[in-house]
Amino acid sequence: MNIKILSWNVRGLNDRLKRKLIKSVVRKHKVDLWCIQETKMQVMSEGVVRSLSSRRFIDWRALNAIGTAGGVLICWDKRSMEILEWEEGQFSISCKFRNVVDGVVWVFTGIYGPLSREERECLWEDPWCLGGDFNTILYQSERSRNRRITSVMRRFAQIIDDLGLVNFPLQGGLLDRFLATPSWCDQYSRVSQRRLPRPTSDHFPILLEGGGARRGSSPFRFENMWLKVKGFIDLIRGWWHGLVVRGSPSYRLAVKMKELKQILKVWNREVFGNLERNKGKALQQVEFWDSVEGEKGLTEEELNRKKDAKEGYAKWVIMEETHWRQLSREIWLKEGDRNTGTFIAWLMPIVG
Repeated sequence: MNIKILSWNVRGLNDRLKRKLIKSVVRKHKVDLWCIQETKMQVMSEGVVRSLSSRRFIDWRALNAIGTAGGVLICWDKRSMEILEWEEGQFSISCKFRNVVDGVVWVFTGIYGPLSREERECLWEDPWCLGGDFNTILYQSERSRNRRITSVMRRFAQIIDDLGLVNFPLQGGLLDRFLATPSWCDQYSRVSQRRLPRPTSDHFPILLEGGGARRGSSPFRFENMWLKVKGFIDLIRGWWHGLVVRGSPSYRLAVKMKELKQILKVWNREVFGNLERNKGKALQQVEFWDSVEGEKGLTEEELNRKKDAKEGYAKWVIMEETHWRQLSREIWLKEGDRNTGTFIAWLMPIVG
């Protein structure tokens, strides 16, 4: 499925006219989920939520404001996603969803305040998207006046890197933005965020769009048998350093990871193809030299060819055994599924 998510610090939801303006933006962009920060409402009501959308099939969760400070509201169209669980943090609320169309499970976190590592520690290990007002900028260039980099900015950047989050390019982005894990981005062929006009509030609404959902495509899987190929590590280094991407460090990492996965899929198809068919062809070579040897003695060159044929067959048997051992869930958990996060941890020391 394609997805549209809106994030907006509206500076309060108590004004009826302001709610109508928010409703017009939600309706115009046909968003599937919208996250409102700084609601300034101690208790969110069904009536206020309904006034933000003309749709009938709306569900919501809220982090109430403390006095007139803060507050986060997440609303979504139940025809697009269903909620499985939710959890409140000090400055955030997180919802675990299952997409109605494809059954994909993922987590969205709405934030008004600083991002911390604990946000991830208390959440589920699912593809993760965050949106909101983080109360700090990330880069010096995002300042209206080019002042020095602060300790808060450094800490924010470090947490993004520690959590392995992708920071999408955004023209004119300041305190408001979306972040996501590579596994969330992998659900779509393209992901982008953009700033919308602001009919109310001094904050711009930010729209995140995930397009070209990867329906039916096989997920990336690191095959342990690749490590048995001579020169595989050098291939990885060459492919990685040959990918040139511009942008923030987290964005470059995410894009290069996605490109590398596609290269590995093609390489796997070209080099390994069908394991059973390759094994069968190798066995035919062994049988051929056995039949030749039964009719006459083999020359030294032919004996070497027979030896190569047997070694080739043994290679494909080992490859196939490694592949099927990895597909066993018990062995998979013991030997490690090098997908996305764990694949990155394996890859980084190699590519430097």
